[in-house]
Amino acid sequence: MAIASTLAPLFRQSVGFDRFNDFFESALHTEAAHCYPPHNVERYGDDHYRIAVAAAGLSADDLDLQIERGVLTICGGKRESDGGVTYLHQGIAHGAFRLVFHLADHIEVQGATFENGLLIVFLLRVVPDEAKPRRIPINRPGDGPDRRSINRH
Repeated sequence: MAIASTLAPLFRQSVGFDRFNDFFESALHTEAAHCYPPHNVERYGDDHYRIAVAAAGLSADDLDLQIERGVLTICGGKRESDGGVTYLHQGIAHGAFRLVFHLADHIEVQGATFENGLLIVFLLRVVPDEAKPRRIPINRPGDGPDRRSINRH
């Protein structure tokens, strides 16, 4: 039985990732295998974000990060062979992966670290002054320039 649900109300206030609703909607309708490797998208304060990717068994050399036109791509995969190991049980996935994140306007990648099997990508929302809201003062008669004194071209 399929359950029709939407997460739209949860993301009306989200800042930073403008396509989160689409991302989670598609995640609800795909298999769990498409969620490899496990990862978190975290928000700290109003303007700081980070993506934490669990990359067990990989090294920093096995990972690649690229950003192009507001799309952050994280790729990884083991570059060395297992040396003839026969697994009796393989619970730690080693397969190649590709994660794609569509970043909202004004989101900048600040850097990345890899420690203890976690890749952490730091993001910052930097809104230029011209895009920030500003208050427009309302003049009263006698306070400032009269509407009739402004030349219209």
